[in-house]
Amino acid sequence: MSHRIELLETRQAFFVERNETLLEAALRSGIALPHDCQLGGCGTCRIRVLDGQVRYDEEPMGLAPDEAAAGYALACQARPTADLLISTAREDEACAEPARHRARVRALRALTPDVLHLELELPDLDVLSLDYRPGQYLKLYTADGLARSFSMASAPRGDLVDLHIRRIPGGLFTDRVLPAMQAGETLDVELPHGNFFYRARDYRPLLMVATGTGIAPIKAMLESLMDDPDCPPVSLYWGMRQRRDLYLHGEIPRWAERLYDFHYVPVLSRPEASWDGRRGHVHHAVLDEIGDLSEHAIYLCGSPNMIRDAREAFLARGASLDHIYADSFTFQRG
Repeated sequence: MSHRIELLETRQAFFVERNETLLEAALRSGIALPHDCQLGGCGTCRIRVLDGQVRYDEEPMGLAPDEAAAGYALACQARPTADLLISTAREDEACAEPARHRARVRALRALTPDVLHLELELPDLDVLSLDYRPGQYLKLYTADGLARSFSMASAPRGDLVDLHIRRIPGGLFTDRVLPAMQAGETLDVELPHGNFFYRARDYRPLLMVATGTGIAPIKAMLESLMDDPDCPPVSLYWGMRQRRDLYLHGEIPRWAERLYDFHYVPVLSRPEASWDGRRGHVHHAVLDEIGDLSEHAIYLCGSPNMIRDAREAFLARGASLDHIYADSFTFQRG
């Protein structure tokens, strides 16, 4: 049995067949619902169900119980149980359309034994500089024809873009192809992608929480705010396992010179005995230091587990559903 789905904003309609998700049916029908990971982790495909109900094979990690209770659903995992009226209303600023470019490797160096810094140059741009919103990601195409997705770790600056790429043990690209790259090699990239980017319209104190290379898009956002007289207060919490993993630890404190009211807290989950900083889960450090989150704009980037747990805990601490933005890193990004 199929179900009819209507979009409130455009009055477009499509049908979801048995065993299809909302997103699968929409894309099959030529309706471009926003989406990224398609695994239920990032929350990009969040919609609001105004009439009807949906079910899930498994509860998605990117949707907190309070969000579900408020009528939100993740289109990539949701299956309708009746005809639906849904809303995709977003106040997000418009983003540039993705475009394919030829990129040249400018530099490649190790940041840690498990993280590489790849700097790309796009010399054939038709415009003066790259057009993307800090926080978005690009797709990198290699000779095997497959795309790998990586967040851009730098704010737009001419024709250069930085990537922080975590090694996935056994991964063809990160274990074998990437380490063998040399300066001057070329490859195809497509950008920009994603709905994880800074929303200046919120103008709230910023709470930014990252694990691992989830710091990359956060870094891009904060670079774009440096020396900006309208920069709101910023609190950055970065979770890693050990001290050696904090590959930007020496650089980040200097950001305070160019950001308004900047607060940085590194958190280690498996620290050495000599570590005298915060220990444990990164979102617990936030809860220990900030009592009320109702006035914050919150950006979460990193592991799906962190995003799920942080979102749930922050909502319980008063965070606004409409001011939590998340980007979940999965092995599909490796």
